[in-house]
Amino acid sequence: MATQRVQQWGITPPLTLVPPTDQELAANDALIAELKKQNNFENHEDTERRKKVLTIIQNATFEFVRQVCRRQKLSQHVIDNAGGKIFTYGSFRLGVFGPGSDIDTLVVGPRNVSREDFFSLFPSVLESVAPPNAIEELTPVSDTYVPIIKMELCGISIDLIYTRLMLAEVPRNQTLNDMNLLIGLGEVDLRCLNGTRVTDEILELVPQQKPFRTALRAIKLWAKRRAIYANVVGFPGGVAWAMLVARVCQLYPKATGSVIVWKFFKIIGQWQWPTPIILKPIEAGPRSDLRIYPGDKHHKMPIITPAYPSMCSTHNVTKSTREIVKREVARGGDIVGKIWDGRSEWKDLFTRHTFFTQGYKNYLSIIAASRSKEAQQLWSGRVESKVRLLAMALDDEETVILAHPFNKGFDRVHECKSEEEVDKVLKGSLQFQAKGTKTETTDLKNDPKHGAAAQDEGDNINMPAVTEEVEQDGVEHHRIFTTTYYVGIEISTDKTKRLDISWPIQDFSLKCTDWRAKDSNVNKYNENINSIQVVNTRNFDLPNDVFEPGEARPTRPVKTKTVAKQPPSKKRGLEAANLEAVDVVVEQCRS
Repeated sequence: MATQRVQQWGITPPLTLVPPTDQELAANDALIAELKKQNNFENHEDTERRKKVLTIIQNATFEFVRQVCRRQKLSQHVIDNAGGKIFTYGSFRLGVFGPGSDIDTLVVGPRNVSREDFFSLFPSVLESVAPPNAIEELTPVSDTYVPIIKMELCGISIDLIYTRLMLAEVPRNQTLNDMNLLIGLGEVDLRCLNGTRVTDEILELVPQQKPFRTALRAIKLWAKRRAIYANVVGFPGGVAWAMLVARVCQLYPKATGSVIVWKFFKIIGQWQWPTPIILKPIEAGPRSDLRIYPGDKHHKMPIITPAYPSMCSTHNVTKSTREIVKREVARGGDIVGKIWDGRSEWKDLFTRHTFFTQGYKNYLSIIAASRSKEAQQLWSGRVESKVRLLAMALDDEETVILAHPFNKGFDRVHECKSEEEVDKVLKGSLQFQAKGTKTETTDLKNDPKHGAAAQDEGDNINMPAVTEEVEQDGVEHHRIFTTTYYVGIEISTDKTKRLDISWPIQDFSLKCTDWRAKDSNVNKYNENINSIQVVNTRNFDLPNDVFEPGEARPTRPVKTKTVAKQPPSKKRGLEAANLEAVDVVVEQCRS
């Protein structure tokens, strides 16, 4: 008798096909209930509003393509059949969006409709088909790695990108899964298509989408609460976390979302990095210029995208950030084990990080500052894009055990009445923070120019000019905008080793300030507008606004008196490690 072939998802057979038990079903219900308590699901009315917004964008796409064809004086038959279609990707396409989530949207047109047409014409067409006053804060950023239009449409945040296919028509039933569609496309078009193609592949490669979505919601919430969700500073991003969850789903095809979460911590916790996570065999495609590069084998935590051309989604992960993820996965596994034993609840998995409250004794405060809001949008993004490089350089220092970058920056506005006060602000003082302003984190502002620069894509965006400082009643008035990034430092207790990280910090500062567009020798950094300082901060000196209400601040340790005379001790704090010079001034670096 022939043995029945077991269906396989991914590159290995499933570990079990046992259906869920009553306990597992109850745990799944409890997980979903907790996710709802955590405001992880959007209400029905807001979801319907999203659908209406996408309908508006689709109608605008049809009209936009038709108008371009008319301008090109094409025949009525071509105009009527040219089409145009929108696709979504990211959290909305995966079905794990929540209140306030944006919609990542790809507009696809036929070969005769260029990206220049899109940026010049689409906004006005959209305005003509949308309800009156429905569009707010429309910001086109055309000269970046992935050109984008950001906006609010009917209260929903939209990220719009555009690509064209080498087709005469893009009908309503057009799909993007055929890799032959990539033939003849430029690099920017390939990058724009990649998000949708990867998202669609992930959904195709999981056995059941409902448990996948439940588990992914839980893992994303956990990763964000634990501050390990940010590709730009060296942690996995949304796509990487989705692929990790998808791989666990492939191994447990009949499991509930709660079991997937449990097995996630077990499997990922035991994973032997840098063995890559892949969802299917890597495909060879029709383009010989798209391949895996030799440098890919040096990635610390490779998670490979399934759509051709396959790429490593975690190339930014450093030695330290991988170790931090491993620690957090171990912690999460302990908690979920207790949940399964009835000793904990799902809410315990989602507690906030302790980066500032218990994380480290010593921090580096990286203060990016500008003399205008518009200049700061770019400059803070530029500095954020290099924080990961500083962490990597610190990883190479023998006395540094861990260099932990926090996954977001803190934006502040200051009012100064003299250059002396400005100098204090540039070195981290909050004494002159403007009244009536609140500290915001960079993830909440969702500024497109900051985002482009943070992805190292803002080289071609011009630095805005700064208006003259005003003087009122004989008193100077300087408005200074700062963004501070924090890196926690874990230091070796070996007192025979000397700590000196002045060189990595100087090199980091120079990498930030050497800001030249490709094919240009013009440096965008302007010392009259921009500034960067790196300041040593003890945990008890951290500013109040990095803590949530109710969190216990670290306190200054009380020094105990010794009766007998002792020789001077060598403290292992940063102050005793030649780091008074850690306040790196760019001018000093140049000398």
